[in-house]
Amino acid sequence: MLSIDALKFDDRGLIPAIVTDCRTKQVLTLAWMNRESLEISMREGRTCFWSRSRAELWRKGETSGCYQEIVDITADCDRDALVVRVNKAGPACHLGHESCFADRLFEGDMPADFSLDGLYALIMGRKTEMKADSYTSYLFASGLDKILKKVGEESAEVIIAAKGGEKAETVYEIADLVYHVMVLMAELGIGGADVLQELAGRHVIDKKVKQERML
Repeated sequence: MLSIDALKFDDRGLIPAIVTDCRTKQVLTLAWMNRESLEISMREGRTCFWSRSRAELWRKGETSGCYQEIVDITADCDRDALVVRVNKAGPACHLGHESCFADRLFEGDMPADFSLDGLYALIMGRKTEMKADSYTSYLFASGLDKILKKVGEESAEVIIAAKGGEKAETVYEIADLVYHVMVLMAELGIGGADVLQELAGRHVIDKKVKQERML
């Protein structure tokens, strides 16, 4: 295990810390740590940074409740930068985004692999920047009741398709349902991490219940 003494802090006593979501692999933010904030982070198991603008320690989530539970911290080969993998509670960005890296600067020709996180980001983009020819923007413009109606309709269609035993049709309808549920999540400010955290908690509960039944 690497020692803090092996790290190379800059002339201000700081080291950059790239924070990533251990579940989604998404880069959440680039922050700075000094020796004290790093020691606090390791001792408390939650991210603590050094705020350059305020010149003080900054425990992430102290005021917002959006804590970041640390999975591990890794130094790069030069030992002058850190990657901090976390499980986060709520958005990482003070603007309410899941990640601080939300403003695309350039998009090349190589398509990105499809992911639910990417789809959610696209849906959020249609909410913040409405497009006249976008069905997603139309749903947001129509309001919560319209979105809820669509979720209900798609749920019924999943049931009908599954009851009929049509696998391809059921997959198609499930995809429609997932999309509309994600629109609902975006409308209510619910991120994918919120759902994953809830499921993770249920997994622990389920495991405990199974253990109790075995005793």
